[in-house]
Amino acid sequence: QVQLVESGGGLVQAGGSLRLSCVASTKIFSNNNIGWYRQAPGKQRERVAGITSDDDTYYSDSVQGRFTISRDNAKNTVYLQMNSLKPEDTAVYYCSCETFWGQGTQVTVSS
Repeated sequence: QVQLVESGGGLVQAGGSLRLSCVASTKIFSNNNIGWYRQAPGKQRERVAGITSDDDTYYSDSVQGRFTISRDNAKNTVYLQMNSLKPEDTAVYYCSCETFWGQGTQVTVSS
């Protein structure tokens, strides 16, 4: 059974930065696409960033230019560097690969 574990969330002031990590229990990241998603209270889960097995990246319009997704296959880890954070970035952030999801990490941005 594959397990994904996110970490790195927390409370930060607007304009600050956080780096989220997602570690997989297997080498599932090596040849698959990976996504970072978020879900704010009362809202649907949305994809904010993705990276393909060929390292092509995707960003939603709301985070383009502020967030960066990257991967380290040797460490079975994918990262989400989040800069210039805004209060509207407050959400639980999840990583996903194939049909597997992590438990999420809370990001709270204060104004």
